[in-house]
Amino acid sequence: MAWSGSTRRQRLPRDWPRIRRRIIRRDKGRCTAVYSDGTRCVEPGTDVDHIVPGDDHTDANLQLLCGWHHKHKSATEGGTAAARTRVRTERPRPTHPALEDD
Repeated sequence: MAWSGSTRRQRLPRDWPRIRRRIIRRDKGRCTAVYSDGTRCVEPGTDVDHIVPGDDHTDANLQLLCGWHHKHKSATEGGTAAARTRVRTERPRPTHPALEDD
């Protein structure tokens, strides 16, 4: 389950069900993701997503996504966050033997 080990649900406002219903109505129950050709996804929206991750629950920061687009966006955000904490190690740059001074 996506919520296991997460404190996200506890950080949602008490009126989250009301906010969620409002976003679903605003977006007409349809996923708001737009493809590269400019067309909008035709799948029904199932997940209210925070556009900018965090605790900003304003309508301007919420969008309705289908399950596929929500998973894709979440995975991308998770990979980006993991990359920021990854320790980078640099290998010594090899030089050509002919360029080395002995």
